[in-house]
Amino acid sequence: MTEVIDGKRVAEDVVSKVKALTSELSAKGATKPGLAVVIVGEDPASQVYVASKSRTAKECGFHSLQHTLPADTTEEQLLKIIGDLNADASIHGILVQLPLPGHIDAGKVIQTIAPEKDVDGFHFINVGKLGTGELETAFVPCTPAGSMLLIERVRGKDLSGLNAVVVGRSNIVGKPMANLLLAANCTVTIAHSRTRDLPALARTADILVAAVGRPEMVKGDWVKPGATVIDVGINRIPAPEKGEGKSRLVGDVAYVEAAKNAGAITPVPGGVGPMTIAMLMANTVASAYLAAGLKRPSF
Repeated sequence: MTEVIDGKRVAEDVVSKVKALTSELSAKGATKPGLAVVIVGEDPASQVYVASKSRTAKECGFHSLQHTLPADTTEEQLLKIIGDLNADASIHGILVQLPLPGHIDAGKVIQTIAPEKDVDGFHFINVGKLGTGELETAFVPCTPAGSMLLIERVRGKDLSGLNAVVVGRSNIVGKPMANLLLAANCTVTIAHSRTRDLPALARTADILVAAVGRPEMVKGDWVKPGATVIDVGINRIPAPEKGEGKSRLVGDVAYVEAAKNAGAITPVPGGVGPMTIAMLMANTVASAYLAAGLKRPSF
């Protein structure tokens, strides 16, 4: 039987552990974790996502701070806010919600965040630490970190000798995912739009991660029997069967087909998605522990 990987349940486990760690931090007399979220403009999807992050932070017992800025905020004004947050000892995690308005250089903004407060894991110092295997102090982007946790729940932490194929080479998911798998002693291949005979390559994977943003691109016959399939994609497609103008969410994997071959697979929704915010909370509490001179907790 194919195991359907319940990301919602694993995310709940992570959040429960974060709550316990926050309580332990308070018991040690340390400052409770502080998360600052900065959003510029009124993008509806970003508003929903930020509200969810702030709500979860409060649920975890964090000091939660939100800066909601108008779309015409200047780059200089935004950088000033980040500078103030960098200097604020009560804040351990700073997250600038993307996308930013076109007149602001997102790359410059991200590199302005102090690396030890970069809980999104996008600062070049954290990228470099991950790339060189310095995982004890690196902050890893939340989606690949969550995906890795789901893989470990199925396969265990020792993935030595397994073949892993990551379809997608983005800086946010594909590349950090490959580095995490490499650190776990997998043999890793990153596939992309220029890869030759992608289906044949995918069939070599004991662990197959799809992160390309193309609805149901990975077909069932791409999946090696017994493989663990992690579907990072979330795409909205028309669903006329539900009624005129209706839509539904699908991943980058053709789920029904792939589930026939996979040993374990994440659904969409309910797989990787819930893990992203949970790992943001995990990174923030880890930052608070490091700031207090304590051992970084593991998840």
